[in-house]
Order: sequence, then structure tokens, then C-alpha cells
Amino acid sequence: MNAPWPKLDFQEWAETAVALHLWTQIVGKVRLATTPWLNHSWQVPLYVTARGLGTSAMPYSGGIFDMEFDFVKHRLMARASDGRSAAWPLAPQSVAAFYAAVMTMLRDIGVEVAIHAMPNEIADPIPFAEDDRPRPYDAEAVQRFFQALVRIDRILKLFRTGFVGKASPVHFFWGGFDLAATRFSGRAAPPHSGGMPGLPDAVMREAYSHEVSSAGFWPGGDALPTPAFYSYAYPEPPGFRDSRVTAEAEFNPTLGEFVLAYDAVRTASDPEALLLDFLSTTYAAAATAGKWDREALERPLGIPGRVQPATPE
Repeated sequence: MNAPWPKLDFQEWAETAVALHLWTQIVGKVRLATTPWLNHSWQVPLYVTARGLGTSAMPYSGGIFDMEFDFVKHRLMARASDGRSAAWPLAPQSVAAFYAAVMTMLRDIGVEVAIHAMPNEIADPIPFAEDDRPRPYDAEAVQRFFQALVRIDRILKLFRTGFVGKASPVHFFWGGFDLAATRFSGRAAPPHSGGMPGLPDAVMREAYSHEVSSAGFWPGGDALPTPAFYSYAYPEPPGFRDSRVTAEAEFNPTLGEFVLAYDAVRTASDPEALLLDFLSTTYAAAATAGKWDREALERPLGIPGRVQPATPE
């Protein structure tokens, strides 16, 4: 993509981002309530689409349905396989109003579902139906956020092709409000200690049941107030944080992750190359320090229309 990467200033759209975070949780919880559990909670994320963020197909008694945040026309869509559809505008509104609208939309397309109507991974959560405070919606800021996701999703998917071991899809976790991709060594990990606000420890232990190197994009929030890329290893192997990685990145000891500022990528002469280098060098740091079988797990990045070798070369 030759178009410049969009400028993102979290403080300029922080209130909209918080609202959107909560709205994506409501839709994500519909997927959680209707889709069989898949390892590491892979059944719950959203995915970057040509219009915004979507659920992919979910089962219901009449067939399948999906939901999509359309950040082009700024509306939420719900579509069923029998042809019924419903829409709701993305505009200034309370979380309670959005929650009620989602439930009405689903009934209108023939889907009956009940969700756990409480936010996850948020301190001092308020039940969706009781959160009646007016929330803003900055459509231009959301469009910039979406255009950033489009660019990042492409690079994460390219990075994913260079690994033959178990690897997650590139997906948007509505709990943490981040776009992420994860590689696995194939070995079991020590039980995770849990402790995430509003998230059962059993979910965390299942999510981190095996050794991982995980990377992604975080648009900003309380823990890190500026948009950034991150990369971490679980469990963190000795020497990982001292590894040599992309020069513009640094290890954040509070977060326990390597962090690369979004602005460093956005303003680089070749943003895609810088991001790919960050993903590659931080993964290599985790795999080397963790003594992964890199020769068996890695291969060259994929090329459209060209068959990958059956075994790593």
C-alpha cells in the first residue's frame, strides 16, 4: 500500500475508543455465546474486513449469521443465511442503548441469544444495560483507526506465512482491544497465574497452556497511552528481554514486552519493512532464548501464487 499510514493520537479519540471497545465486547460476546470453544479462545475474536471488524459466520438454529462493524458507512450489520438483515448506526450513544439495539437486531433476524452482559478485562466494569452515560463517536478517528488496522493486518498475515508450526489466525481480541498473532513452540507451558480483571483465571490458563511468542498492535489505553506494537514471550525465557531487536524498539519492564511506537512505523521510509523487522527480530529473540526447534518450525515468507516447500528449507 503506497498511501501514507494514518496519524493516530489516542488522546484525541480516547472517549470514542473506550466506547468502541465496549461495543466490540457486546458483539464479541454474541460470538462467545454461540460458537463452540476453540483452543486459546480462538472462537471469540473479530477479524479485519474490507469494511471494518467482523465476526465471521456463527451458528444458530436457522443456519448461520454474522455481524460486522462497518467503519465506512459507520453502522453495525447483522446478517442471517436466510436473507434477513438488520443495521444500527454507529453514532454518539450510550453503551446501554447500543446493547439494547444489538439484542433487538438479533431478534429481528431470528437469532435468540443471551450473553454475559458485563465487560471483561476492564477495571470497575459496569453492566452493559446499566451504562447509560452518553458516549461520543468520532467517525473520522474511527476511520483512521480502521485504515491503520488494514495496513497492520496485511503485515501480520505476511509474517504468519513464515512459520510451519502451530500459529493463530490474525485476530482482534475485543477483551484487550488489540490485533494479535501468536506462534507456538509445541511445548506445554507452566500454568498461568491469571489475575486479569474481569476474566476467569481458567480462561487465562487455557490461553497460555503452551509456550508462545505473541505480537500485535495496541491503539492505546491506561497501560500504554500511545498506539504501539508489542511482542512478548510466555513463559519469558532467560535472556529474552536483553536480546537485540529492531533498533527503534525497547523492552518495557512494566508490561514485560518489547514495544515499538506506532509513530516510528508510520513515519519510517518503509513502514511495512520496519514492522516486519520488529515482528521477526522479537520472535527470533523469543525462539532463540526459549530454545525452540527453529529449523523445523520456520520457512520463508509466502509469495502469492507460489506453492511453499513441503518442508522448511
